[in-house]
Amino acid sequence: MDIPMELNLEQKFNLKLYEEQVKGLSQEESQKFLLEVLRQLMVKDNMIKHLLQQL
Repeated sequence: MDIPMELNLEQKFNLKLYEEQVKGLSQEESQKFLLEVLRQLMVKDNMIKHLLQQL
């Protein structure tokens, strides 16, 4: 299985939007944002694992 490691054009655009949004955040806001993103990634991982177990 060939797993793509690059972002597509839409993902690059969204990343640039996020970059602009976080530029003005304080350190505390940045830490909260980072923790929320990490939490969402963990939830995503759990969902993928669950779906794969259903196969």
